[in-house]
Amino acid sequence: MNDVKIAIVGAGFSGMGAAIKLQQNGFEDFLILDRGSDFGGTWRDNTYPGAACDVPSHLYSYSFELNPNWSRSFSKQAEIHAYINSVAEKNELHRRTRFGVEVTNAVWNETENRWIVDVTHPETGDAQVRAEILIGAIGPLCEPRLPDVTGIADFEGEIFHSARWNHDVDLTGKRVAVIGTGASAIQIIPELAPKIGHMDVYQRTAPWVLPRADREYTRLEHWLFRNVPGVQRLSRTGIYLAHELVSYGLTHRPDVLRPAHAAGKANIRRGISDPVKRDKVTPKFKVGCKRILLSNTYYPALGQDNVDVITDGIDHVTPTGIVTKDGVTREVDAIVVATGFHVTDSPGFEHIVGKNGDSLAQVWAKTGMKGYKGSMIHGFPNLFLMVGPATGLGHTSMVFMIESQLNYLVDFLKTTERNDITRTEVRAEDEKVYNKSIQKTLSTSVWENGGCASWYKDEFGNITTLWPGFTFNYRKATKNFDIAAYDTTRATATADANS
Repeated sequence: MNDVKIAIVGAGFSGMGAAIKLQQNGFEDFLILDRGSDFGGTWRDNTYPGAACDVPSHLYSYSFELNPNWSRSFSKQAEIHAYINSVAEKNELHRRTRFGVEVTNAVWNETENRWIVDVTHPETGDAQVRAEILIGAIGPLCEPRLPDVTGIADFEGEIFHSARWNHDVDLTGKRVAVIGTGASAIQIIPELAPKIGHMDVYQRTAPWVLPRADREYTRLEHWLFRNVPGVQRLSRTGIYLAHELVSYGLTHRPDVLRPAHAAGKANIRRGISDPVKRDKVTPKFKVGCKRILLSNTYYPALGQDNVDVITDGIDHVTPTGIVTKDGVTREVDAIVVATGFHVTDSPGFEHIVGKNGDSLAQVWAKTGMKGYKGSMIHGFPNLFLMVGPATGLGHTSMVFMIESQLNYLVDFLKTTERNDITRTEVRAEDEKVYNKSIQKTLSTSVWENGGCASWYKDEFGNITTLWPGFTFNYRKATKNFDIAAYDTTRATATADANS
């Protein structure tokens, strides 16, 4: 391990993107740290049956590394993982990446103006990396959230989270319980339903599931993507613009999403004939209030005779089954936990400690999760957080937001280098004003007025995870580094103070 100018924690889309952009702009003194075995982040870790992206392939990829070889309009996990690693190999990122490295602590040293990063490796043991700038690219979908259910630790059958799938377990003919009906569950359930003996799907809130326009690309399309300049980029632009239209309804006029409401109900009718099941899976809130899901196979799977939808809450788990709050016990051989991730309360936040000795987790526990342009946080100098507060989306590709942040990151580095700046911290007032404007824009959104409770909103009543409105506005806001919003220290000032 070396002292470096820039340490990047995480080797997924955002960490890799940061590394590539650093190289392209002449910033070579960096190191990527990742606890996994290769690149990919969530697309490396989520290998459950049916894992796929719900954003079209041509949009869910780097604009500077287009892939003309996508096999279908919505790519599956293995293909996305392969794409990510091919991009890493092309850009020779392995030489600046350390895999199998767990970051146990990252503390800002105010005297030295640098981050002290403690790491551990199962073979080489503990070490330390000292970095002038820390890029947190840990991602919001990396820490599985387990349900807080009495007795779940005592279950004697097979149990695993969707993000930690145990491929050594054969579920054929078994009695399986799936807890959760979110983005992962609606992909897992159709894969398991035809081969298991019986499935109980434990649903707390029915999601809106719309039809998925998925298909294989034709030979002609592949030829055009490879050989005719501009065709693939034009296709990507068309997909982007179509998705952007949805953001207007989500943020400003939820009523314009009524066609999506009708499409969701029609999807239920096509997939499920049983009126009781239909009623159970019909959402009681507006489309978009929770994440909109896409599937053509989810409802037909729920409609099978060997699948039951359980809407009574779970009371506790026994060594051999699950007991619901109405007192009914259902025996199962395996439990699949598909209850999402620690997004706003990631354990990683507990290990990033700012100038006052408080961790990100401690600061946000007092004030709610907030930052400036989703990237910089007051009290944490020289920390650049990828996919930070108020950057999430409900309608299009996060890769677009990541690339917008990378523009801001590169201009931040160029600005500080040009001005010989060693310490940069966003001002509290600028951060406050920025977040106030975010919340004001969100006040008309479906997430605020859609009639649901979701992890989008924190305990303070603020929607802290989502960007309000069109993503091209975020691209515009992050085009240039606005140094006037920051307190900065120049190297000459530091030298004078120490002399």
